[in-house]
Amino acid sequence: MQAWLDALLALLALPQYGLSTLFIAAFVSATLLPVGSEPILFGLLKLNPEMFWQAIAVATVGNTLGGAVDWWMGYGAHKVADKYSHSKHHLRVLGWLERLGPKACLLSWLPIVGDPLCAVAGWLKLPFWPCVGYMAIGKFLRYVTMTYALLYVFPS
Repeated sequence: MQAWLDALLALLALPQYGLSTLFIAAFVSATLLPVGSEPILFGLLKLNPEMFWQAIAVATVGNTLGGAVDWWMGYGAHKVADKYSHSKHHLRVLGWLERLGPKACLLSWLPIVGDPLCAVAGWLKLPFWPCVGYMAIGKFLRYVTMTYALLYVFPS
């Protein structure tokens, strides 16, 4: 098993697979799994600075698609979660999300709460495409801001 994993990681580390590796990492990091795609984006751009906008676009698309999967998971989990819907905190958060609507998905870039926020948007049956659009805007702004900051702090 270890040899298979080593071979897979070596394959994904090749320069021609850099953007696909970034896409996979960004997609997985948008799910509820604790994975960060920023280090991969930063490493790719340190090796290939001319790929800045391509890498930002790939990371944004991958992370947004991962957020869309979260939305669908939340949508499908609606009936299961009904038994937990009576706590005061739960009702307050749901009221806030219902007032904001799809615009709440702009906050999908936040650590810890951003990915579950996408799932809750689906659970609330907020409109899918507006939610995905706001997710994409928030995630794009996060990647641009964090990448510029990292490249500024670590210039060479």
